[in-house]
Amino acid sequence: MASDIILLGHGSGGTLSHRLLDELIVPILSGIGPRDQNDAAVLAPVSGRLAFTTDSYVVDPLFFPGGDIGCLAVYGTINDLAMAGARPLSLSVGLIIEEGLPVADLKRVLESLRAAADRCGVGIVTGDTKVVPRGKADQLFINTAGIGVLEHALEIKGSGARPGDRVLINGPFGDHGMAVLVAREGLELTAPIVSDCAPLHELVGELLAELGDAVHVLRDPTRGGVATTLKELARQSDVAIVLDEAALPVTPAVAGACAILGLDPLFVANEGKLLACVAPEAVEAALAIMRRHAPAGESGPAIIGEVVGESGGKVRLRTAIGGVRAIEMLAGEQLPRIC
Repeated sequence: MASDIILLGHGSGGTLSHRLLDELIVPILSGIGPRDQNDAAVLAPVSGRLAFTTDSYVVDPLFFPGGDIGCLAVYGTINDLAMAGARPLSLSVGLIIEEGLPVADLKRVLESLRAAADRCGVGIVTGDTKVVPRGKADQLFINTAGIGVLEHALEIKGSGARPGDRVLINGPFGDHGMAVLVAREGLELTAPIVSDCAPLHELVGELLAELGDAVHVLRDPTRGGVATTLKELARQSDVAIVLDEAALPVTPAVAGACAILGLDPLFVANEGKLLACVAPEAVEAALAIMRRHAPAGESGPAIIGEVVGESGGKVRLRTAIGGVRAIEMLAGEQLPRIC
């Protein structure tokens, strides 16, 4: 491209727009030739129920330890499909670009989008690009939509938690939100914190294939973190959940950073973690599957709580000193612009 920054003209629909698409966006994201570029993607028929989701990504900064807005957009969308028990098939990508964004940064994000989609075996089949004036956005926003197929008859939903279920998480939590915050504020920590940004569909596929209807609920604790997600599930299922503070897997680096900043890891966002409500007889098998998918060096999955037979959507934490405290949703947001 002739320009090293994005200009308003790149969103005009004219020559500059076509250059941006033909020389940068389309070749990187899909490689679809001009003859096949139409107003909608036509998808092949599939056998099974379809899952459909959409999300928008406004993370600040665009690049952070362990990821960037590009891979975050792909993995976040794929993980939402996976939480319904779906195998991801196709994605759309909508770009809202602020005038002045360096072309090199856009190229880096696009390459990350494509690499993440390729890693997951998912096609980016359609999209859109808009350019807004300086000050009308914050560098780059990404909107995605995803389609997946459910190749089974299981019903995986937030209202499926049952008394007696154990609550599992596939690894330590809070890393993504703290990695973004540390990068945003330029904090220098003794121990680095890296985002857990990763796809979860293969893990979910194995859980459902091996455990079947013993898996009652799956949910990824993104904005609002583990606490807010469990509160949502307790309300949907009209049960109570009791957490064990001593069992919560938080790395020393995340715990230390949260202590310094006055934050609670339970409310910090994640992008590569899932919560599962699983029948007690399937817990050990579920943990074994999660361990197989745990990144090298990570402490691995844990049983963090239990579903109990009370109504009202309560979540309580059994503290390390033997007390009990109620967990409620935050009135606001601990960390804005983290996904």
